[in-house]
Amino acid sequence: MRTIGETKRSYDAACKEVLADRYILANILKECVEEFRDESIGFIATECIQGAPEISTVPVRADDAERLRLDGLNTEDVSLTEPVIHYDIRFRALLPRTNRSLKLIINVEAQNDFSPGYSLLKRALYYCCRMISAQYGTVFSHASYDDIEKVYSIWICTHPSDEWAYTITKYAMQESNLMGHAHAKREEYDLIVPIMVCLGKRKYYELKGLFRLLNMVLLHRSRNDRSEVLNELKEKFNVIMTPNLERGVVQMCNLSEGVYRDGVEYGLEQGLEQGLEQGRMETVLALLREKMPLDLIARVTKLSAEKIQDIGRLNGVL
Repeated sequence: MRTIGETKRSYDAACKEVLADRYILANILKECVEEFRDESIGFIATECIQGAPEISTVPVRADDAERLRLDGLNTEDVSLTEPVIHYDIRFRALLPRTNRSLKLIINVEAQNDFSPGYSLLKRALYYCCRMISAQYGTVFSHASYDDIEKVYSIWICTHPSDEWAYTITKYAMQESNLMGHAHAKREEYDLIVPIMVCLGKRKYYELKGLFRLLNMVLLHRSRNDRSEVLNELKEKFNVIMTPNLERGVVQMCNLSEGVYRDGVEYGLEQGLEQGLEQGRMETVLALLREKMPLDLIARVTKLSAEKIQDIGRLNGVL
């Protein structure tokens, strides 16, 4: 039988595989990245997304002599002075309808924990900065800074706080004149864009657009209507269903249900243990108030005499 940790690791791996499908990515790009807003899903998937998106299961080592080779993007970004970063999904996309072969570097992260003890937005900004600095020596070198490619870091947050539920928020650098009215070209400074896509607790059939799609493939827990989900992906979201994607979506439905069920069972177990512990403490306090001997209380509660004395002192009984 799988442990909760094993189920969650399988869920995370399946989640990345599904999100890395180029038609799922095309839906995300169309909704979140302004450069693709007016393009069709098919065009983005077949003409813009370059190569097979790399997923974090590919290990990469790099040093100053051999850094990120963007022809085959590495999903681990390593420098000699900074810790290893594992990118969930990373790929390049050609800007549509431009005369030059301009490219974007796009990173997509699936994030279950919305409050990990630090700011997710700052982490997203850090990822953007690393994707910029990693271009040195590959995309540009020496003083050819005009060749730097714009980067996006898109975070799919599955369990945000209620305040953030069902929001898509973009952060970007802007020009602001402190004195005078000089203006730089936007493409000279608009290079770093983190985007937070937050889902929530509603069922997918209560939602529309990208929220419906992501809820359907990442959070839907029922095995009974998998064929309905697969049909909707094809009919409403123009997703070309490959055997790999179909297998991934089915696996996500099964694993989402498993994670939910295991989480409930774990919560019940924890609640029972906490309830038993609370009950034992109340028993200790009641017996101490009745001036019962410590050895008798220890036999009844299965606690050491030292623990019983600590409980008594903390609660003002001893």
